[in-house]
Amino acid sequence: MTDLPARSDAVAPKTPRTLPRIGLGLAPLGDLFEAVPELQAADLLAAAWNAGCRLYDTAPWYGHGLSEHRLGTFLRQVPRGEVFVSTKVGRVYDPAPRGEDVRIEWAGGLNFSRRFDYTAAGFARSLTESRLRLGQSTVDALVIHDLDRMYHGDALEGHVADLMESGLPWLKALKSAGEIALVGMGINALEDFAFFAPIVDVDFFLVAMPYTLLDQEALHGPMAECVARGIAIVIGAPYASGILADPDAPGARYAYAPASEGIRAKALAIRDVCRRFGVPLQAAALQFPLTHPAVRAIIPGALSAEQVRRNMAFATMDVPDALWEALKAEGLVEPSAP
Repeated sequence: MTDLPARSDAVAPKTPRTLPRIGLGLAPLGDLFEAVPELQAADLLAAAWNAGCRLYDTAPWYGHGLSEHRLGTFLRQVPRGEVFVSTKVGRVYDPAPRGEDVRIEWAGGLNFSRRFDYTAAGFARSLTESRLRLGQSTVDALVIHDLDRMYHGDALEGHVADLMESGLPWLKALKSAGEIALVGMGINALEDFAFFAPIVDVDFFLVAMPYTLLDQEALHGPMAECVARGIAIVIGAPYASGILADPDAPGARYAYAPASEGIRAKALAIRDVCRRFGVPLQAAALQFPLTHPAVRAIIPGALSAEQVRRNMAFATMDVPDALWEALKAEGLVEPSAP
């Protein structure tokens, strides 16, 4: 495993800090699409640190606690005050009944059962559980997780009421007390982004899919609303679930599902334009969202130490403005995109 710096017991500062431009999304370390061995996970996190990554985003949902456990092992080996740690609230966990396997939606992960809870009591329990899994007394940001129609259907209205009446005031009080630096809200779909952007008072939205190099439909709706309200945006899936990392990969995904031929064709067309400018598609995919005035950071995921190192390099590579103009001219990017 790559060497890490000596452990430090310094605590995280209690004042807001500027988010690093590129971080690491840790859903893959919860065995999202494939099981990740422990040594591979440790090497990945060490490589991220040594490449300069200081923003780490996880959630109880990722592997039902596995991602937070793995991040916690890493955090105990680095100076806590030098990293920005984001985790999520909205689900609480209970042990599985003895002899039963209740894991869902992951290639591996831990055997715990989950339920949704967007009340203050639910958020408080979730934070306590996350602190224990992380082995840390503090986290820097809490993100309201998966409050959308895809997960909740007809139950959404009740969960939104719980959030607005109970959960969100609790998060704001926690921030006012200096226990966290930022309050965020995760977004998976344009419909939900458009619904919440005008009404929820948070520091940032963590947007998984509605704004990437492949899709800028959110530009004149919720993205513009965020600019008007002074709400920052963190892009959680700049590779759009993988298709922009490698359009040729068998089974390449878009929006967490196998990519359609139309999406694959568009990704390949974008790559062709990038090649004319000598720019890797991955560099364009990572840097395009950062040109938007509301976007403060990107947090691509990774499955290996080498992928992390490449992502950090792609995020700082020179990309000429002429590339964006060429993509617009060919109808591959929204003409009014920043």
